[in-house]
Amino acid sequence: MSNDAKEQGKNKLPTLQELHHDELTAFKNDQFNLLLNQPVPEAWVKDHLFAKGVKYLPIDKVEFLLTRIFQQWKVEVINYAALFNSVSVHVRLHLLHPLTGEWFYHDGLGAVGVQTDKGASASDISAIKQDAIMKALPAAESYAIKDAAEKLGIFFGKNLNRKDTVGFSGAYSKEDPTPTEDQWTELQEIYNAIEENLTEDEKINAERIIKNKEINSYNKLLKILKSK
Repeated sequence: MSNDAKEQGKNKLPTLQELHHDELTAFKNDQFNLLLNQPVPEAWVKDHLFAKGVKYLPIDKVEFLLTRIFQQWKVEVINYAALFNSVSVHVRLHLLHPLTGEWFYHDGLGAVGVQTDKGASASDISAIKQDAIMKALPAAESYAIKDAAEKLGIFFGKNLNRKDTVGFSGAYSKEDPTPTEDQWTELQEIYNAIEENLTEDEKINAERIIKNKEINSYNKLLKILKSK
């Protein structure tokens, strides 16, 4: 063997499949991460009332997704405190992984300003409204839960206010062939024909897949539509 061939052998990097101890588990995790990184349904996204240009996912939608995907989850309040003229909450979101059956967690932070009487300084403690803490503390907890959930992926609002984002692509999954424009048109026509037979969740998912032309979801949606 020549020296060049020996050097090439030394410098050859292992594949991701070779590095992972269980390729099947890696593939399943890929598919699960693909689910967590689907685009947020546009109908769920709201514009912030006070922060111009900021979008958010309401807490009821976040909790719905947590229950739908993980089934078992719980919130642990680690700490809450006064922070300048606000109340802040630190939570730990515990989730049962549907593939491994093991619990894991993400931490989240949230803060909400405390309301004071009209015309009073925000730092004037004596002017804090009677029910201000009662309203602010649960709201801060909701923000903290959403902050923790966003770490799970795009489906939970991770990229709502980010620019120049990169879509998720599985490292262990075999990519489906890219559908042609004619195939996407055919899929749209099938959807239009049987739309009334779909549930609201199926409609939301189908419209998202077709609009964003999600390649890895094409075959699954086609199969669902043809079964209706």
